[in-house]
Parts: sequence; structure tokens; C-alpha cells
Amino acid sequence: MYKPLPKELRLGFSDIHDIGVFAKEDIPRATSFGMTHFQIGDILMRTPLGGFLNHSDHPNCEKVKLKFKRPDYMFNKWNLITLQDIKEGEELTLKYTFYKI
Repeated sequence: MYKPLPKELRLGFSDIHDIGVFAKEDIPRATSFGMTHFQIGDILMRTPLGGFLNHSDHPNCEKVKLKFKRPDYMFNKWNLITLQDIKEGEELTLKYTFYKI
């Protein structure tokens, strides 16, 4: 069954900006939560996970780029990885690289 967010995460009101992504439980460093963005050609799209992550100059997560090359197209995707242990109730953040803040 499709779920827009991993089971360990929830949306909530953010002190950074409006709505953010929060841990429902303690999460260890180096946890991968899957795709936040993907790009085919010049088109960049956000997933539900990528749409609610807020910016921080000192983020606790990062986007890791994965490249896929097919004979007729290239496809890039970015997965969200935790940089440190995240406590239950803590907001997940990343440094924006696609958007100006």
C-alpha cells in the first residue's frame, strides 16, 4: 500500500516554516528514507517527502544524488539520509540546493 511518508515520519507544525517533517520515533544516523526529488531532462519534481522538508543552515539530513542512465534518457533522483541521530519529535531538515531561500 502506498504511503506518502515513511512510517517513522509525520507532518507537523514547524517553528521554521509552516509545515515540516518530524520523527515519530528515535531514528539512527545514516537512515535512508527514500526519494525526495527526481529529475528527467529539465523537469525537477518533488515527492511528498521532499515537499515538506524545511531548510536549515545546520541540517540533520542531506539529499544524496543517484544517477541512472538508459539508452534513451537520463534520470536523477535524490534520497534523504540522516546525518545524525534524530530524536522523537525532532524536525528533519536539509540545506536547500534547488531553491533560493
